[in-house]
Amino acid sequence: MLKKVVEKGETFHWAWIILATCFVNLFINYSVRLGYGVVLPEMIRTLGFDRTAGGSIYNSYLFSYIALTPLTGYLTDRLGARRVITACCLILSLGVLLMGTAKTLWEACLFYAIAGLGATGMWTPVITVVQRWFSPNRRGLALGILSTGYGFGFATMGVSFPWIVLNFNWRYGWYFLGAGALVMVIINGLLLRSDPENCGHLPWGQRETSQVNTIDVLAQSRGGSLSIVLKDSRFWLIGFSYFCISYSLYGLTTFMVDYAKYQIGLSLEKASFLATVHGICQVAGVLTILPLSDYVGRKRTIIISNSFIAAFMSGILFTGDSWVMLYALVGGVAIFYGATFPIYGACAGDYFPRKMMGTVIGAWTPFYGLGAILVHWVTGILRDRTGTYDYAFVISAAMAAVGLLLILLVRKNGGWEMKECV
Repeated sequence: MLKKVVEKGETFHWAWIILATCFVNLFINYSVRLGYGVVLPEMIRTLGFDRTAGGSIYNSYLFSYIALTPLTGYLTDRLGARRVITACCLILSLGVLLMGTAKTLWEACLFYAIAGLGATGMWTPVITVVQRWFSPNRRGLALGILSTGYGFGFATMGVSFPWIVLNFNWRYGWYFLGAGALVMVIINGLLLRSDPENCGHLPWGQRETSQVNTIDVLAQSRGGSLSIVLKDSRFWLIGFSYFCISYSLYGLTTFMVDYAKYQIGLSLEKASFLATVHGICQVAGVLTILPLSDYVGRKRTIIISNSFIAAFMSGILFTGDSWVMLYALVGGVAIFYGATFPIYGACAGDYFPRKMMGTVIGAWTPFYGLGAILVHWVTGILRDRTGTYDYAFVISAAMAAVGLLLILLVRKNGGWEMKECV
């Protein structure tokens, strides 16, 4: 099948408008998601919750997120990213604003679950639409720029939250983020476009005006259904590796401020600054590792990344009360943290048909979400019962190693004949 696209003689490609808009979406969404770990110590202190309850609040977000993200991915492929992202951004804003009013555990769980429902449109559709607007050999670059959004979001929360607590209280952290999400509802509706070809563009970085899309032809000839994807062993190996690395990373990210404040004994300002270190190092990681993946391949990049995560997570167990070492090791984890989620998502575009990217990324999301849900409960329970995070961090380091072993098993050739992630 030949696909002919008329390329307009514009000096500025609309792909960059798409990328900028999606950047702001991720900035706000991940300020909400990762910022929870910064808000957590003050929130549970004033509301009288233990760490298990704190983990349960986050899990309510993740339950709604993973339950509905496969549907959101499917709707992205059918209805277009603009509609899905705009609608979900509205839901996200409502959930976050309500979080600022929570007084009981069930209210916090319900409101954060609403935020999780809105967040289903803030990753899978976002990463899908960006991949569609950039050619395959430019996706790593685009995803690297895009992914600085969540690094900057986390870093901003680490700096701004102590100021918010000093001048207001923790509830205003949610109010400010909810207002930002509400503004993005309008911007998404005005600026996003779901597919370059429907707008008369080629993906940025693609030179040919007509080409044979062999992956899509193969998908159509074989039915193009998710059932075909599920028969590919690589889908499951990548998915379970995603589960393991998600468990490992969220075990540290959600509880590191609480760990630094209550186990090591740092002040709230020093403990919260871990989020800033984490966010800045995320930005450094995505701007280097993701573009590099265009040249060394997704699989090799994941192998390198998971290896370093396992090593740095293990090192945190031996920092003692040294906040300098803690900052350094958390920063090391964050460099690869920033690249982890988009690099797994980019494998959907490399291994599976372009028109099914949203569906495949959505189908991988339960692996990611279940890993994050499990680690919040395990870590919260172990901390409450033992009084330390040591055992929980040992398990997290081991899970990173298992994620590495699984990705090593991904074969070069699978059920689909297409560009390989190696």
